[in-house]
Amino acid sequence: MPDGELARLRAIVREFVDERDWDQFHTPKNLASALTVEAAELLEHFQWLQSGRIDELGADKLAEVRHEMADVLVYLVRLADKLDVDLLAAVQEKMVLNRAKYPAEQVRGDARKYHEYRK
Repeated sequence: MPDGELARLRAIVREFVDERDWDQFHTPKNLASALTVEAAELLEHFQWLQSGRIDELGADKLAEVRHEMADVLVYLVRLADKLDVDLLAAVQEKMVLNRAKYPAEQVRGDARKYHEYRK
């Protein structure tokens, strides 16, 4: 997602919140809690499915999953906004750390955690 689109998303969420005077409730703790709840609601749609692939979901379930994904993103964007975190920069920083932790030539095709494989 280009940086401009992330800023546009932030503006859309800010406008929605401002129209409802909800900023007073949007503490970082509350937003992190809400984000966790929405992530659990997303996971609920995949509970008991064999793999959760698109063909298992069907159109109606996929629409519900899409809406839960949007809720997760909205809360994440809002939390980043409240904490003045540049999400694009944060992802770029984290990828540098992940590349060091999981060197491609050592972990390709291996799903274990970084501490479970030899360096």
